[in-house]
Amino acid sequence: MFPDLVDPARLDALRGEAEHAPAVKSIARKQKDTGIWGGNLLGVSPSKAAGIKDVGTIPQFRRLLELGLPRDDRAMRLAGRVLFRLLSRDDDPKLLFEYGKLTAAEQGAEPWIRVVLREAAAAALAHGGHGEDPRVRGAAHKILNEVSTFVRGELAENPFVKSGGSWVLNPQAYPPTIFSVTLFAFLPAIQRERAGLVERLGQYLSAPAPKKSFAVLVGKKAFKPTFVLLGDPLHVSAGGQADDLPFALLWMELLARLGVLQHSASAGRLWARLLKECDRDGVWRPKNLRTTPKGATPWSYHAFPLEAETRHTESRQTDVTFRMALVARLTGWELTRK
Repeated sequence: MFPDLVDPARLDALRGEAEHAPAVKSIARKQKDTGIWGGNLLGVSPSKAAGIKDVGTIPQFRRLLELGLPRDDRAMRLAGRVLFRLLSRDDDPKLLFEYGKLTAAEQGAEPWIRVVLREAAAAALAHGGHGEDPRVRGAAHKILNEVSTFVRGELAENPFVKSGGSWVLNPQAYPPTIFSVTLFAFLPAIQRERAGLVERLGQYLSAPAPKKSFAVLVGKKAFKPTFVLLGDPLHVSAGGQADDLPFALLWMELLARLGVLQHSASAGRLWARLLKECDRDGVWRPKNLRTTPKGATPWSYHAFPLEAETRHTESRQTDVTFRMALVARLTGWELTRK
């Protein structure tokens, strides 16, 4: 599809350009010598209550990957050391980062927090090309064993229990998350080993998510777990309008990498609408595009937008066009209209 990108010399030149791109340099200079960004792991916006002053390590690490920085770059290696420590079950309290105060105040919260951080770290490392590392593979199999047990069990039908008059996620439930799905999506070898889980997960994530409002109990504190997936996370109208286009495109990419995008009716409606807005060359050209689409959740921060917005309309079209082209390449779908 893009024969010029296969040429090794061309790839080396592109990597060199990525290393010196203003967006990459801006992120890299904020990294501390410890490999950490923002003093936290998952934050993408400031939060005084959570002690988050800037974008955290995992979203910045993944954003640099999306911007084309090679994994052997110094910034990536420094961050990678921290992420591998999270996989190692190192119980150093400092590795809790922004969740340190919470675990100190809430008895019983630490195990759940560490599970979430290990999932997020494993997903980032798989995204970064470490999928063949035995530490990543080992973590992936453990996480996916739990997910497989959940989607095959009775809790998948009703994962809630009552607590103080509100609905909370059953403590025994281990549903997929944006992290575990990302991890699986970037591990094609494990997908081949676990083809049955790929199919079951594709079916589960294509079913409508419960409309019931719920929380997760972390110690005695209730949290809204925006990263937990209890079905299709997309909100797409009958006409194909998504309420969060950046996340929807990223989600379509993940499903495409898993080979299950065809299961998602909501993704199909969105794709049909986006295709109508493309010109004959496959460039996304919707009418009256005044600004770059904005994300409503933190989970697409690393991937959208990659192009800095300018006064030129083309800069607002680039990211959607690129992500559509990637989905089309992964699925074999047509991008251009006949």
